[in-house]
This record gives sequence, structure tokens and C-alpha cells, in this order.
Amino acid sequence: MPQGQPSVVPKDGLTTRQRRNRPLLMVHTGEMKGKSTAAFGMALRGWNQGWNIGVFQFVKSAKWKVGEEEAFKALGQLHEATGQGGPVEWHKMGEGWSWSRKAGTEEDHAADALEGWREIQRRIEAETHDLYVLDEFTYPMKWGWVDVDEVVETLTKRPGHQYVVITGRNADQRLIDAADLVTEMTKLKHPMDTGQKGQKGIEW
Repeated sequence: MPQGQPSVVPKDGLTTRQRRNRPLLMVHTGEMKGKSTAAFGMALRGWNQGWNIGVFQFVKSAKWKVGEEEAFKALGQLHEATGQGGPVEWHKMGEGWSWSRKAGTEEDHAADALEGWREIQRRIEAETHDLYVLDEFTYPMKWGWVDVDEVVETLTKRPGHQYVVITGRNADQRLIDAADLVTEMTKLKHPMDTGQKGQKGIEW
């Protein structure tokens, strides 16, 4: 795509404007850091366009302090106070299911993940948000807690003008095939390779 020009113009009956504004299903996968960061960057640009932003985190513990969460909550408050940007909702679906020690059985966590997905389905049907960030959502699918085919069907048949970006490692091939934009983060180098732990402002 040199200079932002598509290499092929499909014969789909759409005008250039219609095709340009078609809402996208996007996937950020791969082993390297930056998947969620890139999705939140999209959300930031969407907020600036006045979009209604919905963030749904499926894995990171509810006890973790996430820098982007604080920033987006502040942006949501700014919108409420001044009308600038768009509204923001940030939801942690359950208590976080992979990186923290937690009470409850795997069945409990699977049920929480499924109910989180059900809530997103309800919102998609109601066309609640302009952009959905489904952070770390590949994991409930990989673990069999949420049905991949159902996710693909819901997202590819979503009504209205709703963008969706899903992050997480090991994205299912069915999801990749259905998506309009797929990015794989590939590690070339990482400070942790030399024993350095995460840093404030970089990892959180």
C-alpha cells in the first residue's frame, strides 16, 4: 500500500467513501508486547473522533493498576464535563483469569468469561459502542471457555457501524480469516531476555 493507496480496488459496488468508512474487525496477536498498546492507541484516536469507546479486559487481574485505564477514565470524565471526545467505558470481565493467583475453580472462571462475552453480544446487538477493545480475548477462546465459531458469527454479522479490535496471543485461525486487519507482533529483542523486569510507563 504505497502512500496509503490500495493495491486492488474490489468490484463490490461500494463508493470509495463507503469502502473507506466500512467498520473493521481487527486482531492483534503474536508473542511480543504491544498488542494491547496498539489497540489502546486506536481507541485514543477513536475517542478524538467522538466515538463511544468500550474496553473489555478478559485476563489482566482486576487488582492491577493499568495506566491506560486511568488515562481513559480521565478522558471519559473530560467528555462528560466538556463534550470533548467521546464517552468511555472500561470493564474488567471477572477478576482476571491467567496472570494472578485466584480463588474459584476453572469452571467458575469459564462461566465468568462466557458471561462477559454475553454482555458484549448484548451491546453489539444494541449498537452501544463505536469501538470495542476486547483485550486478551484470544485466551478464553483458546481455553474453550468461549466458542470461536460463535464469536466469529457475532462479529462478522454485527449491525450498524461498529469497530472491534481483539488482542492476545495465539489467535484462532478462524478469527484471523474473518478479520479485516491482522497484525502479528514478532519479538526481535526484549529487555526481559537479559533479566530486566517490566518498568513503570513502559509495561503499565
